[in-house]
Amino acid sequence: MVRVFLDTHRALMANPMRLRLRSFASSASALNWEGGVSMVQGASRGIGLEFVKHLLEKNEKGHVIATCRNPNGATGLLELKNQFAERLNILPLDLTVESTIEESAKSVTERYGSLNLLINASGILSIPNVLQPETTLSKLYKSSLMLAYEVNAVGPILVIKLGLIHRKVNALGNLAIPHMWPLLKAGGGFGTERDVAVVANLSARVGSIGDNRLGGWHSYRSSKAALNQLTKTISVEFARKKDPIACILLHPGTVDTDLSRPFQRNVRADKLFTKEFSVQKLLNIINNTKHQDNGKFFAWDGQEIPW
Repeated sequence: MVRVFLDTHRALMANPMRLRLRSFASSASALNWEGGVSMVQGASRGIGLEFVKHLLEKNEKGHVIATCRNPNGATGLLELKNQFAERLNILPLDLTVESTIEESAKSVTERYGSLNLLINASGILSIPNVLQPETTLSKLYKSSLMLAYEVNAVGPILVIKLGLIHRKVNALGNLAIPHMWPLLKAGGGFGTERDVAVVANLSARVGSIGDNRLGGWHSYRSSKAALNQLTKTISVEFARKKDPIACILLHPGTVDTDLSRPFQRNVRADKLFTKEFSVQKLLNIINNTKHQDNGKFFAWDGQEIPW
């Protein structure tokens, strides 16, 4: 198998135009998707599910890919699939299992060939008997830090990752599978009113170091701060490579979802947003994102948040 690959690899290197033609073919496939192709990672409930709903209802021609750990148990997505059978594609993706990210990227590549929008909406704050926001250093555990970091920071970045798109051989001698970066490059802003593809990572104001005045919530804060730094770093690379992609961070506000419900007691009624309100505000930011917004951190109201 390795020998067959090496023969193919040498042939391609001898005629690099074939690689460029493949790249052009991927870019050209974006022309087939009027209305654009959007992907929402973490789409089974809460804000992610609301993003899927809005994208399908507000764009009559757009296609949406919704990913979650267990599609068969995602009743909200399955109901939307019944309504938008031709425009909604549901795929399994578990942020803690990289092979599922690779498989979803492969499926998107084969079916669409491009992406115009990637929303990383998943996140964890608490899990009964496993993870709770810390109120003091004495309640901080390594397992909590690692779990929050894996889901809130590492996972979303792996979804974006280029992988080994330049046809390199991995340790097993196989062609590596790309993730979403080449799909976003191929899509750009085509089929939308933007001039760029957008990667929107859902962060939180508590991930801002400059805005941290209350302390606590060590695992959640630090994992979101890590997401912010990783996203900013990726945005610098996008700009350096002149890719038609803007990578932004979004704070949705305190939204009435399962994630925030155990912690809503001290939230003022006018500061507790519905999913519909928050997603409408965030999509307004996304739809108006320009190339110069690459690497910025926005609150739901469009105001920039300090790092």
